[in-house]
Amino acid sequence: MDVAAVSGFVDRILDEIERAVVGKREALEMIMLAVLSDGHILIEDFPGLAKTLMARSLAHVLDLGFNRVQFTPDLMPMDVTGSMILGPSGMLEFRRGPVFTNLLLADEVNRAPAKTQAALLEAMQERQVTVDGTSRPLDRPFVVIATQNPIEYEGTYPLPEAQLDRFLIRLAVGYPSPDDEWRVIDERARRRSDDVQLSRVVDAGTLVAMQQAVEEVHVSEPVGRYIVELVSATRTRRRTKVGASPRGSLALMKLARAKAAVGGRDFVTPDDVKHVAVPALGHRIILRPELWVQDVRGDDVVTECLGAVPTPPSVPE
Repeated sequence: MDVAAVSGFVDRILDEIERAVVGKREALEMIMLAVLSDGHILIEDFPGLAKTLMARSLAHVLDLGFNRVQFTPDLMPMDVTGSMILGPSGMLEFRRGPVFTNLLLADEVNRAPAKTQAALLEAMQERQVTVDGTSRPLDRPFVVIATQNPIEYEGTYPLPEAQLDRFLIRLAVGYPSPDDEWRVIDERARRRSDDVQLSRVVDAGTLVAMQQAVEEVHVSEPVGRYIVELVSATRTRRRTKVGASPRGSLALMKLARAKAAVGGRDFVTPDDVKHVAVPALGHRIILRPELWVQDVRGDDVVTECLGAVPTPPSVPE
């Protein structure tokens, strides 16, 4: 598969999902870039903004297996990964948990204790689950979409930095415009049902082929060094306590390649890098403690770095 085919498929996928999720093309495209990059997504926004609908619609249009786990304070690791149980034959058998799927929605992930959150770490990074000393691989593709509420922290367990770093991107959905919100109401009234019947555009095999095509997108040395300089700049800003790690550089490269492929190009430009820099790096930055009360975020530091680091030419080598 070439990048022209990838671009065509992505346009059709987004068009179909937009039948259910109205007016959120930019957020949907960013999620799709993460999926093409074989990465995981953290959506941090208020309730009622179609986060669950996005995940369910994406799984349906991509024809992926889908499971949803509501994270709560009493959720145990085995409720996510699975456990050994006594089977009808009297022998211990492994009962697969909801993580054994293609797309896992971890809803309100910060409401479960750290031990349960950590149960996702191996699955997200290694694409496998180990129970009682036996490792079981997860099917490809495997994507985690996690959500959390950015304002309601009572009774929650904030994600540790090591786990935040496993998410390829963090993004917010945002409220719809008045016209888009009216369209949601109008279409729901005409439909006379909460459900929107979506069509499948690709299957899991085609999605894997799309991911492999993205791996062929060329990153020239000037653009690669631009990525390195951007990430390095996050470590030296006055407001930063800890900047993005080399994992952030890799995330930025992966997403920029996906952005280029969606644009129908087989090479990355600096504009591709700029487009994905904030969602790729913002959650990887730890600010100085005195800035927390000033409503400064890691996203602000990344935006500052984008303005400070010189942009290389866009002509590919």
